[in-house]
Amino acid sequence: MQSSLWVILSCCVLFLQTAPSVEGRGLQSQNKTATADTPDRNSHPILVELFTSEGCSSCPPADALLEKMDATQPVPGAQLIVLSEHVDYWDHDGWKDPNSSAAMTERQVAYVHALGLNTPYTPQFVVDGSREMRANDVQQVEKVFREAAAAPKISVRIGEVSVEGNGGVLRARIEADENSGKHNADVYVAIALDRVESQVLHGENGGRHLTHVAVVQQITKVGKLSKGKSFGEAVQLKLKPGTDPKNVRIVAFVQEPGAGRLLGAALRKPAS
Repeated sequence: MQSSLWVILSCCVLFLQTAPSVEGRGLQSQNKTATADTPDRNSHPILVELFTSEGCSSCPPADALLEKMDATQPVPGAQLIVLSEHVDYWDHDGWKDPNSSAAMTERQVAYVHALGLNTPYTPQFVVDGSREMRANDVQQVEKVFREAAAAPKISVRIGEVSVEGNGGVLRARIEADENSGKHNADVYVAIALDRVESQVLHGENGGRHLTHVAVVQQITKVGKLSKGKSFGEAVQLKLKPGTDPKNVRIVAFVQEPGAGRLLGAALRKPAS
């Protein structure tokens, strides 16, 4: 695993190091008024969440890195399931990110508390709900992915997905194997746009044409995986008006409560 991951991510890190700031930009510093396709059954899912914003000039290289992870799948035997979660605390600074939401900021803040960090910032990578990944530290990236690939996971499956109408109701069956852990867990479904392009007119990225993958539109808790039990339910979720069903990916994941450790995940796209 190490050689292929090292080569690919080394190239990405070199690209990241050309960004205005590889350390990210914090929520407090910006608030001036206040302080895939259906996965291979033999692959091991690793959830990679990127908290980002079109209003942050440090974020486009991280967006590009997430896109490269999604396309190249650099961890042998594992499937990187990526989510781009656009926070809203940059929206006051000249450009309102059209995909930002308070819900993504709240999710990031929950991770900040759970991981014992000081403040939210962008760009920030969180792997499997339990590790913060510093994309400009190749050795730490390799260590995070090596540990995530070795961690036991519950098998999660997404049944056939259908969408009624253009931007209508999405239906799918979500299943998860028995939870052998000591605690109950929550079952979530994330609906994300497969690819997004944006022409930024103002703010730090004014004049830039940005692209994103797996841009989260909503994350919904659809049930609970009790200890010693399995999970299986049909779910239906309403898409945002105007959403193209052919540009949607669905991620189902099981996570310990309170922005806790990821127990399992799966990715699927609706049939075209």
